[in-house]
Amino acid sequence: MSMWLCRAGRYGEFENKFLEDSRVYCTWDNLAESIMQFHTKQDLQQYFVDNNVDVKVKTAMNWASQVWPFAHEMKKGEIVVLPSKIKPVIHFGKITGDYEFLPNNNNPYYHAHQVDWFACDIPRTAFDQDILYSFGAFMTICRIKQEDRIKAVISAHKQGKKVPKITLQKLQDDEEVRDIENEALGVITNLIIQKTKGHGLARIVDAILRAKGFTTYVSAAGPDKGVDILASAGTLGFGSPKICVQVKSTDVPVDRIVLDQLGGVMKNFNADYGLLVSWSGFKSSVINEIAKQFFEIRLWTHKEIIEEFLRYYDQMDDEIKELIPLKKIWVVNNSEE
Repeated sequence: MSMWLCRAGRYGEFENKFLEDSRVYCTWDNLAESIMQFHTKQDLQQYFVDNNVDVKVKTAMNWASQVWPFAHEMKKGEIVVLPSKIKPVIHFGKITGDYEFLPNNNNPYYHAHQVDWFACDIPRTAFDQDILYSFGAFMTICRIKQEDRIKAVISAHKQGKKVPKITLQKLQDDEEVRDIENEALGVITNLIIQKTKGHGLARIVDAILRAKGFTTYVSAAGPDKGVDILASAGTLGFGSPKICVQVKSTDVPVDRIVLDQLGGVMKNFNADYGLLVSWSGFKSSVINEIAKQFFEIRLWTHKEIIEEFLRYYDQMDDEIKELIPLKKIWVVNNSEE
């Protein structure tokens, strides 16, 4: 029985969708054709070349080697490993359905398997560093081995016993392939989680806004009356735009009621716009309102937080840099060889 690593986006932006829908998706952008229509892996590779102007042959080969197994090799009863980017945990599921092509879904949710998420939130600390390297592999979809030992960890976790550490090796043509950039991003994400629990996340968002040139007011820890940060532009912050910011650092996605509350707070503060920040993302009831709220409210998940944090890190105060100490390094880019 095989075990498959399936990543839910570089920043984990698809993770809540995977868990809420009880599915795993092959989230290749704009692949709006059934994978089953391609008779060989080479046909799929050629499709990527023909439909992506800038893609190189080697990149197309890499994509095909991941997409092809999703439809042709992943089977019912096999295990899916989903490393979280929202929390320092790993989710495990059992595939319960054959490959589905869902042409009426929104991009990139065209390709799916039904999954029973039978063991969620197993801490990453249960695994040695080499398995974490495997979970942070360059591949988005790939086969891993040592499933019997993983099952032992899952069983111990479900029984409330101490989870023994295990060592895993990823199987990919007998070759270890690590995505160092993704690993570093994971370490940064985990550090932000550790250092900014509760009201601390508002400090990070405040630092981003100040680096963007806004003058801000941050509510004290505790009841915030619906607003964590007030931000505005201009001299001393007396200009526009005026923004109300609500920050949620909980482990669960935010529901529609929080979005509605922010709308009311914006009126109370005569704000032009609102920013709703949720580290764990948003439920579908919020996502469905994006178009309606487009000219008034923006939504940030941990993906946008990390992107903006890294973009403006150099302009941030020393206090933030001491809290989240980072330095730039240069590495050789082999991704387009």
